[in-house]
Amino acid sequence: MTSPKATVDVVVLTMNDRPEPFERAMESLLAQRDVDLRVVIVGNGVQPDHVPPGVRTVVLPVNEGIPAGRNAGSDALAGADAGEFVFFLDNDAVLPATDTLARLIAVARRHPGAAYIQPRIADPGTGVTLRRWVPRLRAGTATRPGTITVMAEGVVLIRRADYEEAGGWPGHFFLFHEGIDLSWRLWDLGRTGYYAPDVVIHHPATDPARHAPFYRLVARNRVWLAYRRLPAPLIPVYLAVWIVVSVARIRSRANLAVWFRGLREGLKGGHGQRRPMSWATVARLTRAGRPPIV
Repeated sequence: MTSPKATVDVVVLTMNDRPEPFERAMESLLAQRDVDLRVVIVGNGVQPDHVPPGVRTVVLPVNEGIPAGRNAGSDALAGADAGEFVFFLDNDAVLPATDTLARLIAVARRHPGAAYIQPRIADPGTGVTLRRWVPRLRAGTATRPGTITVMAEGVVLIRRADYEEAGGWPGHFFLFHEGIDLSWRLWDLGRTGYYAPDVVIHHPATDPARHAPFYRLVARNRVWLAYRRLPAPLIPVYLAVWIVVSVARIRSRANLAVWFRGLREGLKGGHGQRRPMSWATVARLTRAGRPPIV
C-alpha cells in the first residue's frame, strides 16, 4: 500500500525583475510529481507577471521585504485545507529533477524530529555550493548531511504545524537573518533542522552585497535577532563576537561605516517582541555544534 501524496504549500515571491529565471523556476516547480502542490506567487509591490494557470496570487501594495512577503503567501494558503509542508522557493531557483520535492519530503519522513529540511543549494553552471548556503559552522564540506541549527531560507521545506506554532518569519526584518530567527524559534519548540545534501536545488551564486542596504541591514538585524531571541547575558557576547568578525571581514572602510550605522540603528530599538530562548535550547544548540553566540 503506497503512502498518500504529501500536500505542499509553495510560496514564491516576485518583483517582476527576473522574468526568464522566474519562468524557469515556475516550470520546474509545476513539473514536480508525486506531490500535491498549492502554489501562491506574492507580488511584492507589483502585480505578478507570468502567472501559470491554477496558481494563486497575492499582491502587496508596496515592497514589504522578503520575510513579510513569505508570511503573506503562507497565510494565503492557510486554513483547513492547508498543506502538511510549506516550501519557500526563491524566484531564480530551479528544481533540477521532477522528483526533487518528493525526495525532500521523503527525508522529512525519515527525520520526524526535524521541523525543517534544507536541501543543498548549488550554482547551476559550476555546481559550487557557497559557504553561506551550508547551514552550519564547518561549511567546507557541503555534502555532509546532519542536524543543523540555522537555515538558508531562500529554499527550505518547513512543516506547517511547526511554522505556525513558531509564528512565521520576522516580517519587519525586510531582508537578512530572518532564517536564523525562525530556526531558533523552531529549536525553542523542541524541534531541530536537518540538512539533506543529496537533494540538490539550483540557484545562481550571486553576492548578497549587491543589495544596496546589505551592510546596514545585516548589522541592524543582528542586533534585533539578539534582543528578540537570546537570554540577556548572551546578548553582549553575541554582539561582541559579530563586531569582531565584521571588522575582520569587511575590508572597505566605507562599508564598515555603513555596518556600524546599522548596528547603532538596531541598538535604538525596533526589534519587536522579545521572546528569548530557554537555557535548555541554548544547551541543545551548543550540543548540536553551534552555540547561539556565533
